[in-house]
Parts: sequence; C-alpha cells; structure tokens
Amino acid sequence: MATGWAGDGAVQDQIDATVDDAVKRARSRLPKGAGLTHCEACEAAIPQARRDAVPGVRLCVACQEAHDREEAAFSGYNRRGSKDSQLR
Repeated sequence: MATGWAGDGAVQDQIDATVDDAVKRARSRLPKGAGLTHCEACEAAIPQARRDAVPGVRLCVACQEAHDREEAAFSGYNRRGSKDSQLR
C-alpha cells in the first residue's frame, strides 16, 4: 500500500520505537538497591510487606500514588496527533 514518502512498515517501526522507548524509560525509573523503612517524603513507616513486594521502595503508598498522579499529568506524549503530522 502506498503511503507517500514513508516506506513500507514505517508506521509500525515508529510504533515499535515508541513502545521500546517507553519500556526503557519505565525500567530506568524502577527503584534499585535496598528499600527504605520510612517514606522519604512524609516519614511514615513503610510496611515490611511493601518493602518485600517492591525492591528499592522509597515512598509509602499514599505518597507513591500522589507521585504517580503528578507524572501522569506531565506525560508529554501526543497520542492524538493528526494524520498530516504522521506523513511528514
């Protein structure tokens, strides 16, 4: 199928690259090393079960949820780009 200037499979290559970048970014943000016994944001105790489940944990559940909401608000991806921008 003709797609203008884009080669065959170019759209799938772009999708694959986007997914690979997202996976790399997510893996780079995973905590490493020993976890904390108290939250670094609010000093609340982090339960042992959470420390066992999440290696390198640094935040309590409440602070982690707030942190995740902040990051979601600033994701920076334009997932609804126009078709014209994809063909350039």
